[in-house]
Amino acid sequence: MLFVLQSIVVGLAVAFLVVLLRPDLLPVVGRDPGAPASYADAVELSAPAVASVRTTRLVEYRPPGDERTRFRVENAFGSAVVIDPEGYLVTNFHVIAEATETRVQLADGRFAVPQTVGVDAETDLALLKVDVGTLPAISLGNSGELRIGDVVLAIGNPYGLGKSVTQGIVSATGRNSLATLTTFQDYIQTDAAINAGNSGGALVNVAGELVGLNTATLAQDSSTEGIGFAIPVDLIRGVVDEIKQHGRVIRGYLGLQPDDMTSAERDARGIEGNVGILLSVVFEGSPADTAGLRQGDVIIAINGEEILSQRQAQLVVAGTSPGDEVEVVGIRDGQRFTTTVIATERSQYVQD
Repeated sequence: MLFVLQSIVVGLAVAFLVVLLRPDLLPVVGRDPGAPASYADAVELSAPAVASVRTTRLVEYRPPGDERTRFRVENAFGSAVVIDPEGYLVTNFHVIAEATETRVQLADGRFAVPQTVGVDAETDLALLKVDVGTLPAISLGNSGELRIGDVVLAIGNPYGLGKSVTQGIVSATGRNSLATLTTFQDYIQTDAAINAGNSGGALVNVAGELVGLNTATLAQDSSTEGIGFAIPVDLIRGVVDEIKQHGRVIRGYLGLQPDDMTSAERDARGIEGNVGILLSVVFEGSPADTAGLRQGDVIIAINGEEILSQRQAQLVVAGTSPGDEVEVVGIRDGQRFTTTVIATERSQYVQD
């Protein structure tokens, strides 16, 4: 027993010295042996494509006790990402909206006045172009492959500080119903710090690929932190291609306004599962009205795709083009029906 006790005491003493002097020798439970100890390589690959944006606006105001309207000059900061070596940059629409002057500072320190190629307010995206020769463009990743828990880096120009990097994880994907932001919402949620001036900056994966464009934070009160949102790169690709081709994004429009259904509403109509949305409004004279759709109809499929939510239906319809024949399957008074709606072009001032 004495020998065993001595061995235990010596073993504990050695373990204590190892923990105290060489903690790096201890095994780390759950660590991926292939995981990087530093994300410097990812930053080195992506940061040269991230630019700072400086804007000037004339803001109308009325001093207390003065009935005269006055104007003051306000400066603001944002970010942008070079996505094409020819000088195309993508940023948030709200970064440049109503600006009287916009300047871009590239990662190498050069300033340029960008041309606005086109904007899409409904996704809060804008495409800019600078003519300063070939630029380092960021590699585009695949936001559809993101998993909750993946490490991401936010690179931008917070508070005008220039290139700044924060690190976090993907907290959620497919976030929507953030009514104060945009019409079409499919946000990546991250806890990587996003501050004023980060809007339009890059959200990159550990390979240095662009997976999102930092856009907003949730600031319900002063204690809220670690809830930021980025537009996924898969959405950015489509918007940028449309703007390059047409100067704007062309989307289909049917002229209907659906609502999500509860389980009780589906049960009352004899609808099994979680399929179906309820038409709360069919706009008079719209393509949906012409095709015979009515308020109170339940839509269960569009172009062969089962519809589970209002958001899904909105994205499916927006993915059509003016003139497309859109097959809609619905239920009215317990009877299934099919109709064809001819899509027209959606204006950014209307809602499906």
